[in-house]
Amino acid sequence: MANGGGTERFLGGSVLSVLVRLFFISLLVGAAMAFLGLSPRGLFDSALRFVRSITDMGFDAVREVGGWALAGALVVVPLWLISRLFASKR
Repeated sequence: MANGGGTERFLGGSVLSVLVRLFFISLLVGAAMAFLGLSPRGLFDSALRFVRSITDMGFDAVREVGGWALAGALVVVPLWLISRLFASKR
């Protein structure tokens, strides 16, 4: 039976320790959001209004936002993959 070495390398530790870290980080982010008066429902509603306003502008705006996302992905995805490769070699 495999010990999950590949999974642990990808996640940056054991599954349980990663889940515990994510829980505490989520708790801190949630507290910061509460401090700033933000709620998940409010963020969702804002994102929905944003998407609706873009589609109301027409598909040219959608195409432009898609171009921005693609341009950002061309930078972010390779950097993320490189960081995962270097993290897995440690």
